[in-house]
Amino acid sequence: MFEAFVGNYAYFMTAILLSIGLYGMIAKRNLMKKLIGMNIFQSAIVLFYVAGGAKWGATAPVYDPDLGISNPALYANPLPHVLMLTAIVVMVATTGVSLAFILLIYRRYKTLDEKEIIERMRD
Repeated sequence: MFEAFVGNYAYFMTAILLSIGLYGMIAKRNLMKKLIGMNIFQSAIVLFYVAGGAKWGATAPVYDPDLGISNPALYANPLPHVLMLTAIVVMVATTGVSLAFILLIYRRYKTLDEKEIIERMRD
């Protein structure tokens, strides 16, 4: 049991972070807390892909005459890491736009509480 946890600790941490982020997005009423929950959720997804693309003892996929090309298990796949760099850029852009919207909402309604904003929008 302990060996299974140690071997897959990144996936357990991903599940914990996903749960925390999902709780923050669903259960919280403050828009800033929802945004923080969304960032935690996105970070967990990045962690999942990076952990899945990592290999112990693997090298960069550059031809090494000592290793040869006959054994692809000796090379790491860079694609998940490159895709996650793109995801991080999208995450930062999403956060920036969300913060701008939150600022505009606060300036107009003087609150970040979701229920109060909805009530004021109906009036």
